[in-house]
Amino acid sequence: MSLRLRPGSILVVGDVIDDTVVIPSGPIQPDTDTVSVIRRVPGGSAANTAAWLAALGADVTFVGAVNVADVDRHVALLPGVDARLQPVDTPTGAIIVLVQGADRSMLTDRGANADLDFAAIPDELLRAHVHLTGHSMAASDGAAFADFLRRAKSAGATVSVSPGSVAYIDALGTARFGEVIAGADVLFASLAEGAALTGTPDPAEMAARVDAGTLVLTLGADGVLVDGEHVPAVSAPVVLDPTGAGDAFCAGFLARWLRDRNSVAAARNGAEVAARAVGLVGGRPA
Repeated sequence: MSLRLRPGSILVVGDVIDDTVVIPSGPIQPDTDTVSVIRRVPGGSAANTAAWLAALGADVTFVGAVNVADVDRHVALLPGVDARLQPVDTPTGAIIVLVQGADRSMLTDRGANADLDFAAIPDELLRAHVHLTGHSMAASDGAAFADFLRRAKSAGATVSVSPGSVAYIDALGTARFGEVIAGADVLFASLAEGAALTGTPDPAEMAARVDAGTLVLTLGADGVLVDGEHVPAVSAPVVLDPTGAGDAFCAGFLARWLRDRNSVAAARNGAEVAARAVGLVGGRPA
């Protein structure tokens, strides 16, 4: 079935994951029990961003890959999203997220995400804006990702990219990663990701060196740098689980940026949505 997206609609392509979030009550005790909050929740950076976009009222389509037995379950876990999940034989991706205060450690099995077929995404989905996450480049040379980004640009879409992790940049290599994402209209990056991509710790130099229209540099609790302006973080409740705050920020940013390309106003909106996310367990709206 083909879909012709309405003006202002967004296509999100990338990872979808089964998260197991573990929040210990205190320091982990070896060889014995540590009382913890443990929740199994849907995740994946791209799927999280799609979920937040839908919650914000955007017309959003999501493409990802899951095990054939999990298609209906993950479609149901994306209410308001036109979820186009590719069924594969590989088990659905899974992550153990260990949350200790504002810090996280993640044990990751990419699973079905490694089988995402960019070439199978039909051209009629390439409308308005396309958001991509670097997680879908894991264990590859980035060629399919790069081809899809260029195809989206050729179709007239604006494109945003979130690298996802310093580990993915390091695995692909800085130069190659830069080639793959070249031409993106918006690049979301943490300070560490920006340094890995550009070889400089200076935010102003990062903006000059990346091949993207707008660099949105996220600084965690210190806010965001965009277009030479600092946008402070929004005061948030006590952090239960910071997982997905960056994904929520991307959604809030894009929902505003697609209206008038005002990056500073978009960053403010993103910060407000991220503040909502840190009070939740898991990376999606309640």
